[in-house]
Amino acid sequence: MQSMRSVRRPNLSESIATAFRQRIVQGRIAPGVRINEVHLAAELGVSRTPLREALMSLVAEGSLHVEPRRGFFARPLTLEEFEQLMPIRALLDPAALRLAGLPSRRQIERLRAINRKLEAARDPERIIALDDEWHLELLAHGSNRVLLELIRQFMARTHRYELVLMRERGGVLRASRDHARILAALAAKDLAAACAALRRNMQSGNATIVAWLEKRGQS
Repeated sequence: MQSMRSVRRPNLSESIATAFRQRIVQGRIAPGVRINEVHLAAELGVSRTPLREALMSLVAEGSLHVEPRRGFFARPLTLEEFEQLMPIRALLDPAALRLAGLPSRRQIERLRAINRKLEAARDPERIIALDDEWHLELLAHGSNRVLLELIRQFMARTHRYELVLMRERGGVLRASRDHARILAALAAKDLAAACAALRRNMQSGNATIVAWLEKRGQS
């Protein structure tokens, strides 16, 4: 785990953004909280310029939002935002797999190994990290780097929802069975079936989060 105090040059603003993003994903910065730039700059031992650059990059990716004359805030968890996010990855991931084509046997074995680790994982952060690793490995043989970067960005935007859900419910979101179905289709060289199973995997996880957000909004 990267410490916020470990930030060093070069690429200072990128290092700050990475460390701060990790805090958000870990739930150490609650949704809706205002970011105190003065205290944060002092904690990191950096000037306000690279700090502000880092915070603006997090605004661009959707982890923070900025209000004029008020400053930066951790973006709150809302049903409206998630319902706008959720259809996009259900389109992006299958499209990326379709463009990439069938993976090699060696890649399928790597995916199976990651999925076994995911099945055994119990910590929410570990589960999210392994699920990301699995999906990125699934698409690693593709050549469309722009599409993969978009997928990474949407992963980052949904992590907050996944982590808070698992912490509040005291359980985990586990996709290993869906992954096994996708791998079975790939092993059978049925790319269309694998893409369809991948879309269902995305939609199933999204539906769970939507139901939780709806219930959360009523409480």
